[in-house]
Amino acid sequence: MTALARKTDAPPAKMTVEAFLAWAEGLPDGRRYELVRGEPVAMSPERARHAQIKYRIARALEDAIAKAGVGCHMLPDGMTVPIDDETAYEPDALVYCGEPLPGDAVVVPEPLIVVEVLSPGTAHIDSGAKFHHYLSLESVRHYLVIDADAKTIMHHRRDGGGGDTITTAIIRDGTFTLEPPGITIAHEALFG
Repeated sequence: MTALARKTDAPPAKMTVEAFLAWAEGLPDGRRYELVRGEPVAMSPERARHAQIKYRIARALEDAIAKAGVGCHMLPDGMTVPIDDETAYEPDALVYCGEPLPGDAVVVPEPLIVVEVLSPGTAHIDSGAKFHHYLSLESVRHYLVIDADAKTIMHHRRDGGGGDTITTAIIRDGTFTLEPPGITIAHEALFG
């Protein structure tokens, strides 16, 4: 069997993040996957509204980083955030700080801000399992869940001081600040 034929075969029953990344790289069907408890899960096709909001949040984050002059970087969807040895997600956008990642990187090991845009099929996952998983990472200080239909942003923020206290705010208008790294975003930038 050729290497290309192997890539189209069903994945092994259980995979580590490392094995998953090797399996998923260059899949010929163009589908994207996340790894949940060792099992690859196909990501659903996106609706236009979902794609528009993803673009707007990525642009708003990038503009806010530039305006604040902080040493952080925004990456749109497609990057992998490992949660543990058997779970890894691809958020809709993220911010990490420090040196830029190498150009061939596929993993962001220490995101500071993670963003998911709700879609009909994943709303319960984004607000449930992903909420717990992303905020289990020490580096994640902000988890933004965007509801395009309700035009709201749920901002889950890990409080400073090394504790595990999470504060949630529902943003329906105005601006909000993500500290750290010290950037401000306008609700209007996402929903117009």
